[in-house]
Amino acid sequence: MGRHHARLYAQVDGAELVGVVDADPQRRSIVVEEYGGVACATVEELLALGVEAVTVAVPTVHHRRVAEPLLSAGVACLIEKPLAPDVAEARAIADLADRSGSVLQVGHVVRYDPVMVAIRALPGVVPRFVEVDRISPMTFRSVDVGVVLDMMIHDIDLLLMLVGREPDEVHASAVGVLGEAEDVCNARLVFRPRGGAPECVANVTASRLALKTERKIRVIGEELYVSADFVARTGTVVRKTANAERLSDLRRRLRDGEDLSGLDFRELVTIDALEVGSDEPLRRQLDEFLAAVRGERRPQVDAEAGFAAVRTAERIVAAAGSGRV
Repeated sequence: MGRHHARLYAQVDGAELVGVVDADPQRRSIVVEEYGGVACATVEELLALGVEAVTVAVPTVHHRRVAEPLLSAGVACLIEKPLAPDVAEARAIADLADRSGSVLQVGHVVRYDPVMVAIRALPGVVPRFVEVDRISPMTFRSVDVGVVLDMMIHDIDLLLMLVGREPDEVHASAVGVLGEAEDVCNARLVFRPRGGAPECVANVTASRLALKTERKIRVIGEELYVSADFVARTGTVVRKTANAERLSDLRRRLRDGEDLSGLDFRELVTIDALEVGSDEPLRRQLDEFLAAVRGERRPQVDAEAGFAAVRTAERIVAAAGSGRV
């Protein structure tokens, strides 16, 4: 991921790629030869160059160690998801950013996926049931954490954004196959009614042992239903169009046991394609981060949002061991 961030920093207007830090001399040299900047062996070398904003794309277990000197120096940080491997470290990073006044954004890049941008733009999206599937073959890229922090964390963040709060109940089941951490997990999250918002139930599945790549989401509300495919960048929106009088009559006929098999369901709804753009999610995320660095806006995914996702992920892993938290 760090290589992709370097590519975009080198391309975006109003920013300069100052340097790249990597423990591997060959890897850091390859990146700077391609995109520019200075090859650095340590964070301290990068700080000495006067850097103002940094992407932290090291393995999750090293996020705090790398981010602390940067945040303490007032350097803005875009930390790749998840914010940290556990709640304690996530809280420590978030608190340090708050004390230092440094900008901190968490790289939950799926928020910027054109599919998710299109769903969020739909009027009347009030989720009552959400189903998300994220499966792929094992890449051995993020084996320092289990599949919940590696893959499901994306969808945890999306759910917390869509529903607007953390779940009240978490039920989960997980299986570890190749290592000590879980490789497959299914979680059922219950969001009870609060502050006028209705109850919502979400079913989330993540697997890094699948034979294919699949990333799909279904959002069901009282006014509309959205089904989308992140890989194909396509989706369908079904809206209720029947007026209150017609719906009341339909419900009466159902209660009376009338045979409605001849009724065409499509006469009661409209079915449209989801209008999906073509922006690169990482570029959109980076643009927002740099705008926050310039003081033009707050990060959409700030430290507290990143912390909430880690806390929910930790609850899911705990529930997979006990059945419920």
